[in-house]
Amino acid sequence: MQRDLWTSLLLVWITCVQYSSMAPLNNQSQSLQTASAMIPRNRPSEGQRILSRAKRGWVWNQMFVLEEFSGPDPILVGRLHTDLDMGNKNIKYVLAGEGAGTIFAINERTGDIHAMKRLDREEKAEYTLTAQVIDRDTDKPLEPPSEFIIKVQDINDNPPQFIEGPYKGSVPEMSQVGTSVTRVTATDADDPVYGNSARLVYSILEGQPYFSIDQTTAIIRVALAGMDREMREEYLVVIQAKDMGGHMGGLSGTTTVTVTLTDINDNPPKFSKGSYEFTIPEDLGIGKPGGRVKANDRDIGENAKSAYSIIGGDERDVFEIVTDAQTQEGILRLKKPLDFESKKSYNLTVVATNIRADSITGGPYMDQATVKIIIEDADEPPVFTKSAYLFDVHENAAINTVIGAVAARDQDATHSQVRYFIDRHTDLERQFNINVDDGKITLAKPLDRETDMWHNITVTATEVRNHSQISRAIVAIKVLDINDNAPEFATEYEAFLCENGKPGQVIQTISAVDKDNPSQGHTFHYRLEMLNNPNFTIKNNLNNSISVLAKHDSFRRQKQETYLLPIVVTDDGEPPMSSTNTLTIRVCGCSRDGTVQSCKRMKSQTFELHKAKVELTKWMFLCLSVIVVLFVTLRRHKNEPLIIKDDEDVRENIIRYDDEGGGEEDTEAFDIATLQNPDGINGYLPRKDIKPDLQFMPRQGQHSGPNGVDVDEFINVRLHEADNDPTAPPYDSIQIYGYEGRGSIAGSLSSLETASSDSDQNYDYLREWGPRFRRLGELYSITFDPLILRGQIS
Repeated sequence: MQRDLWTSLLLVWITCVQYSSMAPLNNQSQSLQTASAMIPRNRPSEGQRILSRAKRGWVWNQMFVLEEFSGPDPILVGRLHTDLDMGNKNIKYVLAGEGAGTIFAINERTGDIHAMKRLDREEKAEYTLTAQVIDRDTDKPLEPPSEFIIKVQDINDNPPQFIEGPYKGSVPEMSQVGTSVTRVTATDADDPVYGNSARLVYSILEGQPYFSIDQTTAIIRVALAGMDREMREEYLVVIQAKDMGGHMGGLSGTTTVTVTLTDINDNPPKFSKGSYEFTIPEDLGIGKPGGRVKANDRDIGENAKSAYSIIGGDERDVFEIVTDAQTQEGILRLKKPLDFESKKSYNLTVVATNIRADSITGGPYMDQATVKIIIEDADEPPVFTKSAYLFDVHENAAINTVIGAVAARDQDATHSQVRYFIDRHTDLERQFNINVDDGKITLAKPLDRETDMWHNITVTATEVRNHSQISRAIVAIKVLDINDNAPEFATEYEAFLCENGKPGQVIQTISAVDKDNPSQGHTFHYRLEMLNNPNFTIKNNLNNSISVLAKHDSFRRQKQETYLLPIVVTDDGEPPMSSTNTLTIRVCGCSRDGTVQSCKRMKSQTFELHKAKVELTKWMFLCLSVIVVLFVTLRRHKNEPLIIKDDEDVRENIIRYDDEGGGEEDTEAFDIATLQNPDGINGYLPRKDIKPDLQFMPRQGQHSGPNGVDVDEFINVRLHEADNDPTAPPYDSIQIYGYEGRGSIAGSLSSLETASSDSDQNYDYLREWGPRFRRLGELYSITFDPLILRGQIS
């Protein structure tokens, strides 16, 4: 409410000042705004001086109107008046130009101009209008039109704004007081010329006592010395911009500035511990890391980077230390091979030094630590004399040609013998062999440079006494070129010849290519297979190409449409190679300028052959697809086998039952694979060792389920079937069962003790039981004394 009151009072004061200043101006304009010029109507005679008064246009001062005025009535901007207005009612004032009739309205009788709408100077600061006086009755102008300007006077209705905010700035840590950080800029849409509406003053709301700001230039500076980035890296500063010169009633805007302290090298590196100890094998390779040390630095970036060096304990210059760019660790590496027998340990002094010098003291920071390295004895693999070998061989070299030799030796004290081998993963086609004793590499298959110019194989060397000690070397074999390929046309040429062509005209330019690669480059020689060709000749272009020329102009399509011109191309190799290539020339009808208009172009045999190959490939692919589809379909409909072998089936073990088995003829008595098929217990398995005299159908047993086998039930069922099967064992094996069965027609052996020994009993039925019972029946058929038999049995 207080702000609105001040604004209203300010508007009233400005309006009063405007009206008081415009009154004399309007009176002055009335005296100045004389209109019509006095010009004589009659033409003067010669010698008469022409007296005239120049016509003066309307003279207008600038008018002003206050912006954002929102009173109940239109605001009076000003008044127009002319000397012609003597109170006559036939005078009419007319207003035209920007905003005429919409924003500004004029009283056509009095000339008063009113603002009809609320104006905003920030949208439009001034309006250019045209005033004119006309006769009310005839609408004829009484005065020429005159322009004048209405300016919109500003009020403080726009707060300052930081268009580019929020801001970010940075300053080095430990900077002195007054060091510039950054500068902020606020803008005010109000008129910078009129009043103090756009006069800004800057101040800090948050950020003391660390920073200060110049209230006029808005430059932020360091206000506190000794700010350490390692203690606090980032500060948030709130800046205010206030118009009206910072006085009461002014509008304000704020922004934030994030100030970051950048790092300087004010902290030394520091090892995490004073001494380190590493154990490395004797066979550690050259350049391989043997240990890592780390010196930490509280600085960041380049200021935290340290360089490591060895300043003591390495008299033999065996080790070096380098800096890991990613982790800033010092990596100890071997420069020379280790020898456990000559030196078993090293005590090194390592120093870490900052790369950048201290910006305060001017000297670098450093720290040192002790590193003890213990050498561990190891059986080293053989060492090749070179890490990589380079050999060359001509592509026409004979089989078993020696290409080169590699050498490796055992550096251990035992000096074990070395054997050489080729890693066949790098020589899949087995084109090379190597002598296991001396390392000589020989050729195993013919080479072709045009197929492979380089062969990279890996040769291994291993100790005889310890095959695990293996070393490898790369062998690069370059195949040298020989002239074994004939040159040929660079492409399949087909030329066109006009019937009305002139003799000597170029029909086709031909070049050749050669798969060989001579060191001096290619030189091709061309000639026609028919030396005295009546129709065509060739011309050497001296750039390994030729031009085919016509000899005459009597070519006619009705006579011959196509000419086949054999051309022989020869290279200059040793020995020279040549090939005959055919150029197809079509005779065509052409216009006078040589443009082909009609030509019966026949398909060449090469194109037909290519088309046939494409068709054949399509049919072969179609047939193969059909076969694959049929195969997949059959596999889907194929029944799964009854017995599914499981790798984890623990029942496929040998189980000993203390049973000697049925001998060679008993092939199925103890087939443990039957346990895998529980459904088989319900089926009848015929004997293969004998042909039974009668067919015995076993009784149905209990089913244990499709997914499991009850071994105990299975054995009981088999025992029951064996007891009731007349074709089952015993053969020559002893089988003891706890169940004697339901009896048989043979009766009990206890009948031997009865007194009816005199009776003749027929034991022929035992022969029907099988070969083993047949023997028992023969024994019972012998006439014997029961007492003797009783004594033998007892």
